[in-house]
Amino acid sequence: MTMIRTLNLKDYTYGNSDQRKIFAEEFVAGLKETGFIILEGHGVDPNLIEKNYDMWRKFYALDTDTKKKYESVLGGARGYTGFGKEHAKNRTVGDLKEFFHIGQELPVGHPLAGEYPANIWPEEVEDLRKNGLNFYRELERVARNMLEALALDMDLRLDFFSDMIKDGNSVLRAIHYPALDDSMDPNAIRAGEHEDINLITLLVESTASGLQLLTREGEWMDVKAEKGQIIVDAGDMLSRITNEVIPATTHRVVNPKGENTSRFSMPFFVHPYSSYLLETIPSCVSAENPEKYPAITAGDFLYQRLVEIGLIKK
Repeated sequence: MTMIRTLNLKDYTYGNSDQRKIFAEEFVAGLKETGFIILEGHGVDPNLIEKNYDMWRKFYALDTDTKKKYESVLGGARGYTGFGKEHAKNRTVGDLKEFFHIGQELPVGHPLAGEYPANIWPEEVEDLRKNGLNFYRELERVARNMLEALALDMDLRLDFFSDMIKDGNSVLRAIHYPALDDSMDPNAIRAGEHEDINLITLLVESTASGLQLLTREGEWMDVKAEKGQIIVDAGDMLSRITNEVIPATTHRVVNPKGENTSRFSMPFFVHPYSSYLLETIPSCVSAENPEKYPAITAGDFLYQRLVEIGLIKK
C-alpha cells in the first residue's frame, strides 16, 4: 500500500547535521515515491491559519457582483477569479471553484517592484491585507526551509533553490468550492487532474476532503491535511529543472460524496522570480536520463501554462 511520508520540519530547522540530512533524504524520497509529503512542526501559528479561513468565508459569502469588483488582473494573477473560469490542462470544462490570489509585495524602488501586479484588497473584509500578508510571509519561510533541504539532499549549494524564490512570484490562492447544485455541468469536478506549474506547493489544512493524488502505479489515492499539517508537493518547474528525477505530482479535487458541503483550501504556489532561467541541473542528466527540456524563463513558462488552463486568452 502506498504511504505518504509525514515529516517534522523541526528536525531540519533545529536538528543536528545528521537529523537535517535524514529530513532532506526523507523529503526527496517522498517526492519521488508519491509526490506528496505531510509536514508538521512548521511553526505557522494555527490562529493565523484560522483567521485567514474566516476572512475568506466572509469574502465568498458576498454576492457575485461585489466579488466581481475585484476581478481585473490579467490571467487571474491577483484578485478574484470567478466560478468555472479555470480548467485543467487538456480539459475544456471549467472547474467547480472560484478563487482569489495574493502575491508578492515589494517596497517602492525595489528592482522587481514593477514585475508584479499590485495586490487587490476587498474593503468588505476587515484586516485581510494584514492577515493575508502575514500568512504569505510565513508560508514563504516554510518554503525556503523545504527548498534548502532539497538542495542539501541533491548536493547543491544550500541556497540553490531558495535563491530562486527570493522576492519571487509566489502566489497564495484562497479557493472556494461551493456545494454542488443542479445548475453545474455534470461533467465537471471541483478541480480536474493536473500538475502544479511551480516549484513546490504548500497546501495548508483544507476544510473538507476531496484531494486525491495519482500514485506511480496509476491509482487515485485520498489525501487530507489534518489540523496543523501542511501538504507539500512537487510542480512542473521542479520536474523540469531536475529532468524529471523529481516528477510533478498529478492530483485533483473530486466532488463530495454523501454530505454536499462547500470546501475551502489555501494552497501556496512557490514560484521563482520571472526572469529566472529554468535550465536542467547537470547532475540530473545521464546516459540513462538524457536532457529533456530546453531552458526557458520562469515568466515565459508560467505564461504558457496560464494559456493552457484558460486563464489567459491568446
